[in-house]
Amino acid sequence: MTATTPTPPNDAGPLAGIRVVEICTTIAGPACGRLLADFGADVIKVEPPDGDPVRQMGNHVGAVSLYSASILRGKRSIVIDLKTEEGRALAQSLMERADVVLENNRPGVLERLGLGYETLARAKPDIIYARISGYGQDGPSAHLPGYGAICEAFGGVRHMTGDPDRPPSRVALATTDYLTSVYTAFGILAALRHRDRTGEGQVVDVALYEAAFSQMESVVPTFDKLGQVPMRQGPNLPSMAPNSLYPTAEGGYVLIAANSNATFERLAQAMQQPELLTDPRFSTIRSRGLPGNMQAVDAIVADWTRSRQGMEVEAQLQQAGVPVSRVLTVEDIFDDPHYRARDMIATVEHPQLGSTRQVGVVPKLSRSPGRIRHTGPELGGDSASVLASELGLDPQAIAALIASGIVRGSAQKEY
Repeated sequence: MTATTPTPPNDAGPLAGIRVVEICTTIAGPACGRLLADFGADVIKVEPPDGDPVRQMGNHVGAVSLYSASILRGKRSIVIDLKTEEGRALAQSLMERADVVLENNRPGVLERLGLGYETLARAKPDIIYARISGYGQDGPSAHLPGYGAICEAFGGVRHMTGDPDRPPSRVALATTDYLTSVYTAFGILAALRHRDRTGEGQVVDVALYEAAFSQMESVVPTFDKLGQVPMRQGPNLPSMAPNSLYPTAEGGYVLIAANSNATFERLAQAMQQPELLTDPRFSTIRSRGLPGNMQAVDAIVADWTRSRQGMEVEAQLQQAGVPVSRVLTVEDIFDDPHYRARDMIATVEHPQLGSTRQVGVVPKLSRSPGRIRHTGPELGGDSASVLASELGLDPQAIAALIASGIVRGSAQKEY
């Protein structure tokens, strides 16, 4: 924050005064920008003339992308054609006025446009340049394209996902993209802290495959010392039981995690099967996690849950102090009082739809909480205001840029 920056109001968020230029598409980069915006950063999203592809993803109501309404929330959208010399000059001017550049293009793309870190750092040595890519900025695979799903395969995670007697499965969510977005936000904040102490900027290099691979923390030393290549476990937690999905009478499932000896004792008492506690197969954490023993204890728990309704199992085990949850659908979540109490389903005003329900702000800070400032903007909805407020262009210059196609304004309503 410069000396001329006014002091933000108390509700502006802990990142107020931090300006981010986001040149990103699809998930990991925009999710990181959304996280920064939730906590007060001024995120200026530079989009190509046809917009971030995320605007075409997911479900729509009319022309409104419900996904983009959430993942682009809190940002300002300016459309600049970076294929033009004038467009690149505008983008560079915006980047030179930012604290952070956030980009997730393939390595070398912004360098070819004259907008790489080395070029920008000459004009602004304290810039934080956060780069998300499939394989990182160097190494023999750096040039390859990589989406989250591809990098889960490369990172070893996909091999671990699914049932052991079936091909590797996938989670129907962009889990690696979102994990990467959090690592990137963490890297940005660490780099900003370093900048505040030293005045130095730097590159934050985040690879999707490395974010995925970081989940293999227990697997790596095990292979190193024991040579074990773990296999998919289905709903089970490797070497830990009972910790799995168990069927219920109505056809649903509950997840029970009786990991510790004390918790397993409470589970056995709630099931009215205290004899499990003296069975040598189940008497310790390690014995319960051995092959064969895992299957045996899981079968016993499944027989008990199968004759009961999911809500009954959940209530009984919660009362007993055993970690448990029904496998909730989003419909269940909308009705859940805990989600309401924690503001995890937020109602956000929308100019076309009246409002949308969106995932709430995470994490929760007690003294400087984040908040949702507005829904995702229309494509180019802030082009004119950004050019005026950030670059000082007058209305005639802005109109000329829009007329030439170098910049797109909000005349074309597209969400």
